[in-house]
Amino acid sequence: MKPKRTILCVDDNEQSLSIRKVLLETRGYRVLAYTNAKQALERFAEGGVDLVLTDLVMPGVDGSKLIQGIKNISPETPAILLSGTVKIYEQQSEADIFLAKGMYMPADLLERVRVMLIRKRGPKRAHLRAQAPPPNRSANFSTATA
Repeated sequence: MKPKRTILCVDDNEQSLSIRKVLLETRGYRVLAYTNAKQALERFAEGGVDLVLTDLVMPGVDGSKLIQGIKNISPETPAILLSGTVKIYEQQSEADIFLAKGMYMPADLLERVRVMLIRKRGPKRAHLRAQAPPPNRSANFSTATA
C-alpha cells in the first residue's frame, strides 16, 4: 500500500475547511486542517507536508503570506491559493495555482492536487536516480569471462 500524501489545508471558514477536508480524505489523502495561518505555518515547519491548500483572505496572516513563509522553508512544496472574495488574483504570489471559490468543480480541485503532487514527486525521483552510482557492469563482465 502506498503511503498517504499529507495536505495542509487552511481556511478561517470552518465549514469550507470541513468540506474540503472530507473531499480530500475520501480520496485517500491525510489532511491537516487549520483555521489559523500562524498555527498552520508552525505545523508545516515540523515537516511531513506534501502540499498546501489555503484560503487567501484570513484574519492576521493571509494565505499569500502563509505561502511565502512555506516557500521560505521548502520552495519545492506545491501551494494552491483559494479565494471566495477575490475572483482574479493579480498580486505577486508564490502560489503555484490560484482558484476562485465557486468557480471550479470539486473534481477540478482534486485533479490539480493530484498533478501538483506528481510534479513534486517527479524531480525527486530523477534526482535520486542521478545520484545513484551506475551499476558496475565491468565487474560482472570480468567475473563472467574468468
